[in-house]
Amino acid sequence: MITAISPIDGRYGSKVTELTECFSEYALLKNRVKVEVMWLIALSAEQQIPECRALSADEEQQLRQIVSNFCPVEAEKIKKIEAVTNHDVKAVEYYLKEQITGTTLDDLSEFIHFACTSEDINNLSHALMLKDGLAAMVPQQQEIIDTICRLADEFKTVPMLARTHGQTASPTTIGKELAVFASRLGKQSEKIAAVELLGKLNGAVGNFNAHLSAYPAVNWPALTKGVIEDELGLTQNLFTTQIEPHDYMAELFDALARWNTILIDLNRDIWTYISMAYFGQKTVKGEIGSSTMPHKVNPIDFENSEGNCGLANAIFNHLSAKLPISRLQRDLTDSTVLRNMGVGFGYSMIAYKSTLKGLGKLKLNEQKLADDLNNAWEVMAEPIQTVMRKAGIEKPYEKLKELTRGQQIDSGTIRHFVEGLELNAEDKQRLLDMSPASYIGMAEKISDLLK
Repeated sequence: MITAISPIDGRYGSKVTELTECFSEYALLKNRVKVEVMWLIALSAEQQIPECRALSADEEQQLRQIVSNFCPVEAEKIKKIEAVTNHDVKAVEYYLKEQITGTTLDDLSEFIHFACTSEDINNLSHALMLKDGLAAMVPQQQEIIDTICRLADEFKTVPMLARTHGQTASPTTIGKELAVFASRLGKQSEKIAAVELLGKLNGAVGNFNAHLSAYPAVNWPALTKGVIEDELGLTQNLFTTQIEPHDYMAELFDALARWNTILIDLNRDIWTYISMAYFGQKTVKGEIGSSTMPHKVNPIDFENSEGNCGLANAIFNHLSAKLPISRLQRDLTDSTVLRNMGVGFGYSMIAYKSTLKGLGKLKLNEQKLADDLNNAWEVMAEPIQTVMRKAGIEKPYEKLKELTRGQQIDSGTIRHFVEGLELNAEDKQRLLDMSPASYIGMAEKISDLLK
């Protein structure tokens, strides 16, 4: 939308369509309706609440259809009620009462929202939104991991000059370095999947006060657990104040931020490899890299991803720091903050799609990799001095330091030095046969372990 304030809903709107069903105002209202309906069905099934009589099969189906048929038009009806009540959850209650007015369910009207505080409905709705949001976003994360794994396998034998502190270092392979990122991201994906999405349905301060005042014989923890876990697929938390403490949300947002941080690291490394010409980029007909320099093919996908990951993490970090804090039994500062969960997910989704686009455009420049290795014979100082240590030669590190540090070294220099060493024939020949391109250790085998 050209008039949108946020780029998530404007410039990048087409990239986050999967999330509109998860985090929009419509999504929040739909989940509130679902929680209220599931609660009414559960009350009706409890024999020790005779005033909330049992439902017929048709009546239960009628209630469930209110949820399944809910659409933006119905959501607008709730917003009109809210314009009068100035209370969003109460508006949902009144909407549902209107839905059953004039039906056989009319006598159950006052059991809608029975014994609930607004936060009973909201915390479960927010958890369901996160559940849906993860279902939309995790496949994007997995696609990135799968793409990196494929590239790691494809390039596992391609040697590359490593750089530590920006300086030439012991060689590695392109594939192994990509495998590191796939492994890191995979571990964080496991952390994300392990977070339990919690919920509460225990009243104004978490003690079932109102529930027991009306029906002291009901096993309220068991009844509410059935709704939270069996119907909604969440995990019950009995240890709450008026609000579910949001600790699990902080855990989830921290895990998502770590995932994004690793992706930033990948984006920057790939950006640097492109700047070093280790990778080229496939051109797209009609695209322009610079308004004044026609030759440019900029690594904009990785730059876009890095920027959007940063924005996502700014949101996630604030959410994880703020949400677990609430004055005494409840304050309202979490309410407006929680409405921005989808913003963090949205910027993340934009970043993931940008990274995937960039990875799909990469072209490996093996000649450039080979040239850099052939111009960095100084890295052979490490294996030579290590074998010299094995042979008991005095001060091997210092001798190689004098030979190589700040000097222009080529294959001839290294060969001449090795030939003058007092080593056994096998060790000497192994060093003479070695080159920067072959000195890659177990890089290939480590890449294979990713499988």
